[in-house]
Amino acid sequence: MSGEAKWYVIHTYSGYENKVASTIMKTVENRHLEDMIHGVNIPVEKVVEIKDTQRKEVERMIFPGYVLVKMVMTDDTWHVIRNTRGVTGFVGPASKPVPLSDAEVEALGVETHEITIDYAVGDSVKIMEGPLENFVGIVESIELDKNKVRVIVSMFGRETPVEIEPGQAVPVEND
Repeated sequence: MSGEAKWYVIHTYSGYENKVASTIMKTVENRHLEDMIHGVNIPVEKVVEIKDTQRKEVERMIFPGYVLVKMVMTDDTWHVIRNTRGVTGFVGPASKPVPLSDAEVEALGVETHEITIDYAVGDSVKIMEGPLENFVGIVESIELDKNKVRVIVSMFGRETPVEIEPGQAVPVEND
């Protein structure tokens, strides 16, 4: 097996997700497996519940009964995970662990990649992809937490605000 850590999905008894995650992290710490098992994640989403006319924001598991583990797959790490109380097995054909693809990891929002941009509000930028590719506009606002940039472009003789992702624009070099 390769020495690269990948995300795997493990199946747990329903309601044991947090217990399984904390047990795995304790085991990693006690057995000094930090270089083999890198992290545990339980994908959650924030939802607003209304109960007795009270609005309350709560975290809800996206996949109840499943926990994600980033690890280097070896016989030892497989054994550690598989023998954790509450774990029923790995997700994959015949319980053979299959790592998540990069696209799946990104879609789940398990790993966040820091976005860096080299333009600021007021700068001219060129849109590099999407329906407005090659349009040039002025950055009006940047909201990295929401993964959006508001750019004012001139279309049909009018100033039109458009929202794009931060990576879809590059600064225009001023001569």
